[in-house]
Amino acid sequence: MYIKIQDENFNAESLPVIALLAAEGEPETVSLDPLRGEMRDFCRRVVINENFRGEAGKLLVIPVADKTVRFAVVAGLGPDGDITPERVRAAAFSAARAAASRGCAALSLTMPKAGDADRSRAAAEGCALASYRFDKYLTRDGKDRFVKLEEVVVADGCEKALEEGRILGECQCWTRDLANEPGCVINPEALAAKAQELAAELGLKCEIWDEKRIADENMGAYSAVASGSANPPRFIHLTYEPENAKGHIALVGKGLTFDSGGLDIKPSEFMLTMKGDKSGACAVLGAIRAAAMMKLPWKVSVIVAAAENMPGGSAYRPDDILRARNGKTIEVNNTDAEGRLTLADALCYASELKPDMIVDIATLTGACAVALGSTTAGLFTNNDEFGDKVLKASSASGERFWKLPMDDPNLRELVKSPFADLVNSAGRYGGAITAAMFLEAFVEKEIPWVHLDIAAADFAKTPFSYYVKGATGFGMRTLAELIREL
Repeated sequence: MYIKIQDENFNAESLPVIALLAAEGEPETVSLDPLRGEMRDFCRRVVINENFRGEAGKLLVIPVADKTVRFAVVAGLGPDGDITPERVRAAAFSAARAAASRGCAALSLTMPKAGDADRSRAAAEGCALASYRFDKYLTRDGKDRFVKLEEVVVADGCEKALEEGRILGECQCWTRDLANEPGCVINPEALAAKAQELAAELGLKCEIWDEKRIADENMGAYSAVASGSANPPRFIHLTYEPENAKGHIALVGKGLTFDSGGLDIKPSEFMLTMKGDKSGACAVLGAIRAAAMMKLPWKVSVIVAAAENMPGGSAYRPDDILRARNGKTIEVNNTDAEGRLTLADALCYASELKPDMIVDIATLTGACAVALGSTTAGLFTNNDEFGDKVLKASSASGERFWKLPMDDPNLRELVKSPFADLVNSAGRYGGAITAAMFLEAFVEKEIPWVHLDIAAADFAKTPFSYYVKGATGFGMRTLAELIREL
């Protein structure tokens, strides 16, 4: 998709859709710029007849009998004093989605204070996300008019912010595509191949380890999880390193390309959507893609311990004791608590790189989904200052995270085992917190670290806001925004 600023010679009526993001007011005063003449008068009558006031979340699509313009679309932003980037992002998505669903691949977009960088960035993200639909395996219905947007022209926008927003939105769409692919398409080897393609496209460094190298590198926890599958694991390390980098951040993503639960097998209804257990890995791959495309000044290391958790004859068992890369031993009491085992070795490796900070992101616990629902994810940290930076980035991106406590000594006792240093599952109560406490044991104490638990937020069962049904790519824009703001 191409997003550009309207120049002095541009005529909004040269495109099939004129999209207006309007502040709330009486129908007679809702802004209809840049409509002119008879078209403006007609649309004003429709706005009044429909009693459209520009409330946040409201959309009015007006068919226009014009030689070029097919629709005028008015999306509400709410009261002028309460217009946030998130409202702009959602309104731009609604307006652009209305155009795409009606077969229109180009639109002009006008909004209040478009020169504000945050608003321009948000509007571009919304337009980029509006083109998303995972229809690779669908036979197209002849009645389906949906097209992907090719051109968006923004009046008085901020050029740099529009380009950043386009990249962020398109990278989240890329992340969603990867996360939506089923386990028969994306297994650990295929995910590693995707990482290699990404590296070739953007000039990144890429290192892939096979199962023998993984075992030789003393990744006993990760190797155990992969042992029950016919598809071998792959350890992925991507690096984006600009000249004179300001610092180094490591992003670790959970990469279970399918999770059956292992020998503690999941009930069938909970196994559905487990293609999405690689969503953390997809998010970090999307984030490094965005960082490289925006040419951000931070070195970024992306680490993924890709595996399948399957109940084969060689699968690891409850009661097994595993040794992680840093030497700590782990008693297995639930083979369906596998993600933290793969992350343990990945976090050890990330710590050895001596980055300035580490963020891991994972569809880790159902407990987090129970606590926060499916549209807010959990944040855990060993460093409140760094945690607040991630929360600030999430607020800017519109992705909701909530910080949960890590200071309960009673919960910490539950992570201990009488037979090993740690137990891999500390039970149902406080399960998201004890999982984070487990992961903390594999991060060097002096490195600021944040753990993001995106369980349930990674998949939308029903569409909402600018999310369509399926993988959401949740967390990718937060990570990219964090790197942009550092």
